[in-house]
Amino acid sequence: MSARTAMHRAVLAAEAIAALSIRPEGTYVDGTFGRGGHSRLILERLGPRGRLIALDRDPQAVAAAREIADARFSITHAPFSRLSAVLDAQAVTLVQGMLFDLGVSSPQLDDAQRGFSFRGEGPLDMRMDPSQGTSAADWLASAQENQIREVIGGYGEERFAKQIAAAIVAARRVAPIRTTRQLADLVGAAVRTREPGQDPATRTFQALRILVNRELEEVSLMLPQAIERLAPGGRLAVIAFHSLEDRLVKRSLQACARPALPRDLPLRASELPQALLRMVGKPVRPASAETAANPRARSAVLRVAERTDAPFDPTLIHRIEPDAWRP
Repeated sequence: MSARTAMHRAVLAAEAIAALSIRPEGTYVDGTFGRGGHSRLILERLGPRGRLIALDRDPQAVAAAREIADARFSITHAPFSRLSAVLDAQAVTLVQGMLFDLGVSSPQLDDAQRGFSFRGEGPLDMRMDPSQGTSAADWLASAQENQIREVIGGYGEERFAKQIAAAIVAARRVAPIRTTRQLADLVGAAVRTREPGQDPATRTFQALRILVNRELEEVSLMLPQAIERLAPGGRLAVIAFHSLEDRLVKRSLQACARPALPRDLPLRASELPQALLRMVGKPVRPASAETAANPRARSAVLRVAERTDAPFDPTLIHRIEPDAWRP
């Protein structure tokens, strides 16, 4: 394992792999390769005819994945919202399991040049794929004050969003906000109180990262594709790290675990249509030993669902809260 790979600890690794209930000859998807902690555990459990298809939108993660010399493994540089297209390109119709770790990776946070963290000085970028989209600095340079307030309040659940937005607009009249330290200092001056142990800039940086990477929209686009491409009995495991993300996953999976019923039509229990999913167990959180060793794991939540043999419902997209990602 290279030093680059060792930088990141896969969260809830044992729990997620156990939840997949891996079949040695099955085909699996790791939709967020990161530095491969989950992928390597899946490969250890696959037999000679098993297969693992990995995706990641971060070019550095893709480069790390190319270090894995295993004929059963492939990596594609793509966001997981393109899941179906990636599977089609590899002539795969259905898979036996999928895992999505929705959190930002430690290498992304620890590299000041990526602009994800308020703890160091670096360009205010925050893009998981630096070749795509608009950086946080460019968005802040042109967004209206009300847009900034809505994003920080909506995605960051920040109660001082109004004050922060006003401070940003006032500061950019003097000079562009181009670095993480500039923004963190602005927020720190605008936020007078904060929860013990939390930096005043935490929620603002989270909000901008979610916006820049369209994180909630990506999840809402991925979930219907993942459910459609699961074979009957296949497992979907999703690890979320913040409340908006987890709420979207929770409500979406629960909606698909209920049968779609016609309105005002009385039915006997035996006549109820089968739901697309069956929820597996309760939400799983890291044990105290894991959070002590890796504090970034403390907010993680693992949810697991199993595909039934009910035919895929094309109206599913309307049941998976397609607009839940909007602030």
